Amino acid sequence: MGNNKNYIPITVGEDPDQDAWLTAFFLENHIDPFAYPYKVGSVEQIEFMVYLQNNERYFPCSDKMFEAIMSRTSRQYLQQRYQCVYDKVMQMVNDFIESAYDRTFLTALIRIKYEHEIETSLIIPSRLEKRLCKIFLSRTHIENPYSLEKQHENRQAQKLLHSDTFKKAVNHIDGSFKNIDTLSLHSLRKKIKEIELQRLLTVLCAQNLWCREKMQTPSIEECKDIFDSPVTGNGLARLIDLIHTPKRKILWLTDESGSVMVDIAIAKFLAELGHIVILAVKETPVFKKVSLADTRTDPVLARELEPSHFIHEKTISKNRLVQRLKQDEDIYVVSDGTKETLNLQLASTTFARIFKEVDYVVSRGHDQKRRLIQTHFQFTRDIINISVEENNTSEKQLNITFKPRHPDVINFSHKDLEDRANRIIDQMKAAKAKNMTVMFYSGIIGSIPGKIDVAKKIMAEFINHLKQQYPDLFIINPATYYEPGMDADDLMYMWEIVQTSNYIDIWRFQTTEDITASFALMKQKVPPEWIGKDATYSTGCTKEMRIAQKALEKNPEMQIIGPSLDKFMRRDEYGVGSMYDQRLADG
Repeated sequence: MGNNKNYIPITVGEDPDQDAWLTAFFLENHIDPFAYPYKVGSVEQIEFMVYLQNNERYFPCSDKMFEAIMSRTSRQYLQQRYQCVYDKVMQMVNDFIESAYDRTFLTALIRIKYEHEIETSLIIPSRLEKRLCKIFLSRTHIENPYSLEKQHENRQAQKLLHSDTFKKAVNHIDGSFKNIDTLSLHSLRKKIKEIELQRLLTVLCAQNLWCREKMQTPSIEECKDIFDSPVTGNGLARLIDLIHTPKRKILWLTDESGSVMVDIAIAKFLAELGHIVILAVKETPVFKKVSLADTRTDPVLARELEPSHFIHEKTISKNRLVQRLKQDEDIYVVSDGTKETLNLQLASTTFARIFKEVDYVVSRGHDQKRRLIQTHFQFTRDIINISVEENNTSEKQLNITFKPRHPDVINFSHKDLEDRANRIIDQMKAAKAKNMTVMFYSGIIGSIPGKIDVAKKIMAEFINHLKQQYPDLFIINPATYYEPGMDADDLMYMWEIVQTSNYIDIWRFQTTEDITASFALMKQKVPPEWIGKDATYSTGCTKEMRIAQKALEKNPEMQIIGPSLDKFMRRDEYGVGSMYDQRLADG
């Protein structure tokens, strides 16, 4: 299940009382996809990021927190964590509310809400924090309480990184190499990059410099002391590997102000090596976390990110995303779609798809470490966490932890899918060389949940019938090209390449009559769930009809057979990672 060997998974179906408590946990935290289908990501979307096994349900907290809530015997631990949240929100009230009346009112209101929320001890502290903050923000209309403090810290951090002494210290060579005479120029260049990357990483330990009211630029020797900060954990080697590997895509989850300037410096360093870095920020302000608003309103941050490419869509398709990442850009910025530290269940569709497309996910800070490292869950991508800790002597040290993706994750790269598409196109070319007519058959595959196998059989029966009637017809049956591990994103990406190749003579969309004929060929009556169904019932087919209309502009001789165009427009976006319209599952 993961690297937490002490975690004991909860088995559903054995203890009704325990099952009720588990269900209440998801409901109370508003993270049940069935109760909140338009706010919480579907299971399919979660599976873009988390490798779930044995019908287990994902939860956005550490194993320790989940076990404390589920055991119902760890109230002291929970109370301590809840109190930390309360104190943090109260600090915000004291810092920003000048009126004595308003301060007393807000304190009382938040206390009432706080005591109500923690009464059952079911709530995750991060969810509690979000709810209490919402009261503060809605009552005060202060959209970004720490904006000035964040801007100050970013300005201080930039001053440090751009200072002459820092640049000299980063480029200082004396004592950096052992046995330099034995190194080739190629090895020496890589070694220099390794040292530079490690030095940039250790700057994260210098948080006390940019958090001061006024920063005095450290001397070269003081900078060297920062570079000598101890680095622990098993993750540094993975980051160093990026210097020796070809182009990789990295999703970098930023943390707080000040340190984000170091994140950007590292992103630019990696971009110079040829990698693509996607910096993820919060959708709206959350204490001192970096938010989308900060990238616009903070002059220092906006200037540093000015050359970056922003991805603003919340529901970008895989095809569109792939094309975006193929542009001549190397640093991107995206919102994760949430208003809290890290909650994959509330992340945007775009964030989930980016997570699935990258090679590494680098997370920053302890909050993200709890949710990604200190959990038994394994993910679909390699995870690296970078956190600053104090050792026994109160010295700052950098802890870099690596968590490998689950070994059973099946990943179809863009090249894999493109190669598969090109092999199908080659078959189409060969058929046309034999004077055969090429038909693409679009039909319902997964639009009726739980009936995928039936849908494939219906399609196969009818296509075989057509082949017997028209021996010179080469028919592409999409159902025969599915492989385990493929989701709707993979299939749509592959088929769009095929569908826009201009080798299709006839594009046939499944009709009600096709389905009726299929069941007749199987000598079966049409089941109730299939009566009246046709391609317009499928969200995938709707997207394909749009593609067909564009293909028709380039290939006006192509013939489209099936339901009328106007009947297709009732579907919009297929359920993320699934093969049916999400709204159908909600009913």
